[in-house]
Amino acid sequence: MSQDPAVTGAAKSPEEAAQDGEKKQEETAGEQPRQEAWAARRDLIAHGPDFVSTLVARDQFGQTGGYHYGDKHFHIGGLRTDPPHALSGPIPRAEIDELAGVFRDCASFDEALSRLREDRLVILSGGRETGRRSAALMLLRRLGVDSMRSLVPPASFPALSDQVDTPAGYVLCDLTVRRNRPLVEAQLLALREQLERSRAHLVITVEPSAALGGVPSVRWEPPSAEDMLHAHVTPATGEAVWSDLLAMTAVQEFLTRHHRPEEIKRFAQQLVAHHRGEIDQAELAAWGETAVQTQVSRWLAEEKPDLRDKAFLVSLAVFDKAPYAVTAELSDSLFVRLHALQEPGLPPPIPVFGSSREDRLRLAHADGYVTTEVTEWGPLMGRFCARFRDERTAPLLLEEVWNHHPSARPALGEWIRKLADDRRPLVRTRAASAAALLATADLSSAMAHLIEPWADGRQPHTWLTAANALTMTQLLDVPAVSRILHDWCIGEVESRRWTAIRAYGLLGPVHHEETLAALVDAMHRPSPTDETETDAQDDEVSEEARQLADALELLLLAVREPVLSALAELLTTDRVVRPHALLAFLQASRQTNGDDSDRPPVLDWYAQADAGQDPKAARHLVAFWDALLTNRTHNRTALGVLRSWVRGADDDPEIESALVSLLGALVTTPTNRRRISHLLDTESRGSRSPAAARLNKRLSLD
Repeated sequence: MSQDPAVTGAAKSPEEAAQDGEKKQEETAGEQPRQEAWAARRDLIAHGPDFVSTLVARDQFGQTGGYHYGDKHFHIGGLRTDPPHALSGPIPRAEIDELAGVFRDCASFDEALSRLREDRLVILSGGRETGRRSAALMLLRRLGVDSMRSLVPPASFPALSDQVDTPAGYVLCDLTVRRNRPLVEAQLLALREQLERSRAHLVITVEPSAALGGVPSVRWEPPSAEDMLHAHVTPATGEAVWSDLLAMTAVQEFLTRHHRPEEIKRFAQQLVAHHRGEIDQAELAAWGETAVQTQVSRWLAEEKPDLRDKAFLVSLAVFDKAPYAVTAELSDSLFVRLHALQEPGLPPPIPVFGSSREDRLRLAHADGYVTTEVTEWGPLMGRFCARFRDERTAPLLLEEVWNHHPSARPALGEWIRKLADDRRPLVRTRAASAAALLATADLSSAMAHLIEPWADGRQPHTWLTAANALTMTQLLDVPAVSRILHDWCIGEVESRRWTAIRAYGLLGPVHHEETLAALVDAMHRPSPTDETETDAQDDEVSEEARQLADALELLLLAVREPVLSALAELLTTDRVVRPHALLAFLQASRQTNGDDSDRPPVLDWYAQADAGQDPKAARHLVAFWDALLTNRTHNRTALGVLRSWVRGADDDPEIESALVSLLGALVTTPTNRRRISHLLDTESRGSRSPAAARLNKRLSLD
């Protein structure tokens, strides 16, 4: 029986509706306009990770700067009748004595001790792995408590009163307090009354995000890393050598980064081993990176943090030093994909308002800071960004998830590919940088999952992402990338050829000789001889000319003199290269610096060269302009560029001064003299451009 299409469409499942939404997003993403090469390069520099700074090793123009999901437990029958003693266990005396030898006080410890002495109860609120449990044990010890017991988290907070029934010190770690059932003062007063009757003390530790409902607590901040390291080292080495050990480079580098108390303890053991001559300085220094690797492995392999927090950690690795809001927003889309792998068919629970920014940064060993974000509309002040405290964390985390947890590859690869369709330059650039970092871990897999699909896509914006990824992969010195680029550059696949040509243009400041040679090879690439492909080939050559010109333009503006000199020689000796070189120079001349002056970089370049810094470059620049003015294809556009410069001279005397010299060098031929005279005459007519009238007079063109 047939169905009404309208009815069928109205009955779509949520999954089908989501797929339709993604399809529409893909179609919308495919409509993105082709971005100019120089603008794309600025985005790469502005939004890329730190290692992309290699791109500006040479001079450059532009900006630098209500269902319930999850487990359900049903208890059928009467109340649980476990005796109170079965819900707690004794803490060994040896553990407490060992901890007492290395524990150091701090301001939050003193505050908690005062409250515990007065109220018999204190709640320590602090992040995971900050020494909360150790502080709880030492608080009880300072009060002279001999017997200490560890409590099992109760089913409800009021049930705690039944467990603290003996004169002992109790520790309850990681009490879960949800927002729908926060602690209230009456519960705390009842518990305190029971503690007084039992002559007991209780220390409770909770996450900073716990819903305490106004109940008093102490925010736990551990002692400094230096104090903790001192406490672990000096009992074995003596106080006399501490200052020398502290001054060691490996120790100072270790202390500049964030470490868990357990990691500080293990580093202290390594430092003591070095003091005894058991390991050398290189082994001691290498331990710091081992600690980061261990932390990353624990994040991904252990049950905690949960999957959503794991997704946030991976997202932060991709968006390190980027706006926090972008990191958190996109981490949820990664979480959805990971959850679909881990729990297929079960909708992923995402608490919209359930995550604390501070808690997430503390989990990630990251810092938040306010800075200026570079956008296509200019700098935006006051953006809150996040970064790992240890710069090695991001690449190690991506390598760990890619190589050690390959089950996550489909979800991670799909997520990164979707990032490349985002309309924000920052997001697209970080997708490329993530692919580059993954390529350092496994080139063939990164090529198959990410770079090749982008390069083989139907839209130029994915080709650009592939080009950015290969550029950064080359900057990271991944073997075989040079061969991939050269093979693609002279190959038959148009999209891969475009990708390689753009990548070569971006790599120009680093490898300009290799880049220029590869681009010239691409220009001389033999054309297909099949007559049935003639029409398509004509279109391809037109687009390819733009690709090659874009790459040469990037080389000219970023590297300048060496590339200008080489192209000036080819301009007169290689008729295949000549049209590409002219188009590239014309495009470069249309660029602006992107600052407040909006001054043309090519004109500035000429002014500096003509002032005596490089007479040879000045001659080459004049030669290119002369070639443009005498070229039937480009002379109209070239005159339009000169006209815009003349109008700009009305507000900038330096532009006018440079134009006097440049136009004076061009009017030495009758044809150029007539063209430029006509240009200045029409611009000065009716006082449209006062600068044009002055130039006309200074050049004696009347």
